[in-house]
Amino acid sequence: MTFTHSPTDHPQLQSHEAETLRKVAEFAREVVAPGAAERDGIEKGQVDWATVREGHSIGLLRMALPREIGGLGLSQLALAMVLEELAAADPGMALIFGATGLFQTPLLVCGDARLQEKYLSPFLGDEPVLACNAVAEERNGTDLVLPQQAVHAQDMTSARRSGNEYLLNGTKRYITNAPVATYATVMANIEGDPGSTGLTCFVTELEQDGVQRGEIHDKVGYRTAPAGELVFTDARVPEENVIGDERGGWDLNVAVGNLTRVSCAAVATGIARHALERAVAWCGERRQGGRLLYEHQMSARKLADMAARVSASRALYLDAAAKADQVLPTPAYEPAVAKLVADRAAIDNADAAMALIGAQAFQRGDGMDRVLRDAYGPRIYEGTPEALALVITDELFDVPGVR
Repeated sequence: MTFTHSPTDHPQLQSHEAETLRKVAEFAREVVAPGAAERDGIEKGQVDWATVREGHSIGLLRMALPREIGGLGLSQLALAMVLEELAAADPGMALIFGATGLFQTPLLVCGDARLQEKYLSPFLGDEPVLACNAVAEERNGTDLVLPQQAVHAQDMTSARRSGNEYLLNGTKRYITNAPVATYATVMANIEGDPGSTGLTCFVTELEQDGVQRGEIHDKVGYRTAPAGELVFTDARVPEENVIGDERGGWDLNVAVGNLTRVSCAAVATGIARHALERAVAWCGERRQGGRLLYEHQMSARKLADMAARVSASRALYLDAAAKADQVLPTPAYEPAVAKLVADRAAIDNADAAMALIGAQAFQRGDGMDRVLRDAYGPRIYEGTPEALALVITDELFDVPGVR
């Protein structure tokens, strides 16, 4: 048993989505998984372009783009299922494709045909193009996630109007794909507005004067996916590159964040699933006291809890994804709950697998150290457990039908 889900398992999947999921599952199993250990030791800032190129050939850099322009036209449901498959093989590879999709999401949400034509078409070509979404900063975490804290943001990347352009100044940190991205969506604050209250989203070309790739981060986990700084020094952005409205960044940030939490929950579920699969394989072969490990009551309980976490996490992210496809604006509650549960499941399952496999898992060549390190990633990005708790309780007290 592989604990994966058949593309036909969910009644809301369209036939083309089911076919895509079959291709992705094969790609993850045959191409991504075998190279995961090698990519974990890759030099920081580097990308496994051969694997990215193969993923691009089956559409992983255009998953959410409309079919009529050459994209795959995946629903949020199908997109989340794809990311679970990738994450079960190598969550860093899921982040490379997912971060590019995160760049595309504001463009898709805003509905600006001109910006879509200019900045989505490059992802339809033969060669892979990577992108990123630049929100995080050194001194601003939840002050860029929770609108009620916007006034407290410090030293925000700023945007100053200059004729028919904006000049961007500031540094974005911890940005997945930043060292290798061609484009970025950048959240900057209109100069003079307190904190991040003037948040505005700009689509920015990174190969231009005024933009530098700063520090490349040496991450503990997700080493497959490069991350680093983007430094803006009077970087010029045309006024037509504002996504949505000036000072409309908060509404856009909240909408994109709710969608992204569904995907993040799917990635965390993939990590939890991989840990479960490793534990099942070991406990089905290892004998102690004359019996296979899974036949011992304590081991059986650990395995049962691990399986329950995977099933619960998957059910929650599938429910959140289905609602994201059906309800506008995207609900905040279901994605936040899904991510909260899945983030914890990844950590707990990695820990349980380490305990069950024991000394073998503690060897560097075994690969479980990578799973354990990767498991802590989901709880940090797109809302820590503490930030998610504020979102969830806000919904509990304010939203009819959730009380």
